[in-house]
Amino acid sequence: MFGIPDSDHGAARRSDLAEALGERTLRGAIRDKVLIHLWRGVIIDARRALDPLTRAAAAVLAGGPEAVLSYHTAAWLHGCTAAQSTQTHVTVPYSVWVRSKQGLVVHHDRFDTSDVTRLQGLPVLSLDLVLADLLCTEERWKALAYLDQALAEQPPRDVADFRKEVDRRLMDRDDRRGIRNAEALIALGTTGAESPQESRLRLTIVDDGFPIPVTQHPIVTLRGELLYRLDLAWPALRIGVEYDGYEAHEGREDRDAERDRRLADRGWHILRVRKDELADPVRFLAELRQVFRDRGYRFES
Repeated sequence: MFGIPDSDHGAARRSDLAEALGERTLRGAIRDKVLIHLWRGVIIDARRALDPLTRAAAAVLAGGPEAVLSYHTAAWLHGCTAAQSTQTHVTVPYSVWVRSKQGLVVHHDRFDTSDVTRLQGLPVLSLDLVLADLLCTEERWKALAYLDQALAEQPPRDVADFRKEVDRRLMDRDDRRGIRNAEALIALGTTGAESPQESRLRLTIVDDGFPIPVTQHPIVTLRGELLYRLDLAWPALRIGVEYDGYEAHEGREDRDAERDRRLADRGWHILRVRKDELADPVRFLAELRQVFRDRGYRFES
């Protein structure tokens, strides 16, 4: 087997490969499934058919010289692993007529050269612009998870400015749909979510009328020594919520129960939420609401 010459990511234009290998050799490689004709005019190395970078490079070639990676693909390249998708997204100017294909989503929008950076050698829209697009179009909890992950990657001194940049990008959007929802999510974004499901849990709780919780709240001794961190907490009421993902908490039931008992001795009420409860949150939301009432909190009617 042979790879695609002069290609870092295993993707090339068909015309370039025909010139480099010869038409007969190229046809034979495609026939033998050594190379794959992924999209019109674009060939990839069959060994890398599921490699997101290979498909991203192929998408740029399919979109033409003005195409840039965007939406989920760009977010993933910027380090938002929660945004990884089986679809590859590119954006082209309104003047470029390229259609979406199976596995390739083509967006038409305006952008400046200053909005484009290069990651892994590929043209990618800037993270603030990408997040503005996703906050307006993606399912809310997923969009919040992307934002949380992006905020967590910023140096602490830059978090506030980065949040403002995302908000500014919202104001510049031609498509005004989803702006109000996106602004609410920006305000809710935090550096303290440790997984996409924790972001989903936080949004579920806030959407049900609870005050915004503190993330990764520290429980310390009188001497200031760290004992625990709570996923979500309302310190004034001494109420905490812990997300029990299957992987993170498998085999830890006894340890978690002991931890909860020690926190109860300190006046804390801890509610644990399992992964499967996020799809049907009625039970834990009702229990949490009762705990709030027991602690003297009054909900607005």
